[in-house]
Amino acid sequence: MEAEKVKRYLESSATIDGDKLPSKFFESLIMHGLRVELIETNRVVCSFKVTPRLLNEGNYLHSGAVATFVDIVSSAAIYTAGGTFAGASVEINISFMDAAYADEDIEIEAKALHVGKAVAVLSAEFRKKSTGKIIAQGRHTKYLPLPSKM
Repeated sequence: MEAEKVKRYLESSATIDGDKLPSKFFESLIMHGLRVELIETNRVVCSFKVTPRLLNEGNYLHSGAVATFVDIVSSAAIYTAGGTFAGASVEINISFMDAAYADEDIEIEAKALHVGKAVAVLSAEFRKKSTGKIIAQGRHTKYLPLPSKM
């Protein structure tokens, strides 16, 4: 496992270069400000502060932002398990238990529950750092490309 490579992958998604729109604008918009706290085999822990750009019309964390975090952060856990960054999401589902508001610090704990030859099963739990209260739990199934036999 190369923790620095995982860290670069996550934090490079969290950078917006001035007023230019990067090729992965949506990911950069959501991931900007993400901090990698811990990387170990089968597990990645990150945190971020809820900013106004991540809020919905009700002024709490947008579910689409949560889905993007589930996709990208849990995908990084595949790499910690010896997998690859490549692949395609088959299913992402999220259960919401509470809301997060502007300026709250949120922790994401992503785990690789299973990384096989063709499929990975991942989880992501979102907690308020101040209380430890779970605000959302995500589950992510991802197809992994099989190595070429050519």
